Amino acid sequence: MASQSISNYRENAEICHGDALCKKKIAEMLKEVGLPVGLLPLEDVEEFGYNRAAGFLWMVQKKKREHTFKAIKETVSYATEVTALVEPRKIKKVTGVKVRELLLWLSVVEVYIDSSDSGKITFKTGTGLSDTFPVSAFEPLA
Repeated sequence: MASQSISNYRENAEICHGDALCKKKIAEMLKEVGLPVGLLPLEDVEEFGYNRAAGFLWMVQKKKREHTFKAIKETVSYATEVTALVEPRKIKKVTGVKVRELLLWLSVVEVYIDSSDSGKITFKTGTGLSDTFPVSAFEPLA
């Protein structure tokens, strides 16, 4: 079931259904805004929506998913519903994404590539902590 925030952006949004098409559209959107296409490794995606005018996106998958980015040994949890605002080289006001730090799960609220160092991507949590990694860690394996 889509949340209230999603329903506010459905009008004038590009919406697709089905795992294969949604994954393709997610990758296209990430590439378009200058972020690595492996940043959102969702599975069984039921719906992807992108309201370009507002910069709002959402993804709905069948079940929560954990993914470990092997290159940096970081585990990330993606809820059944992920939402965010996007702009060039940045995703902000993220909901539904958490990263495991020691024994805690911290909400990721922003992801960006600083224009002064395009080889690095930074993740900020709701607690104000941030961590920077090589962009290459988030590219899909060939």
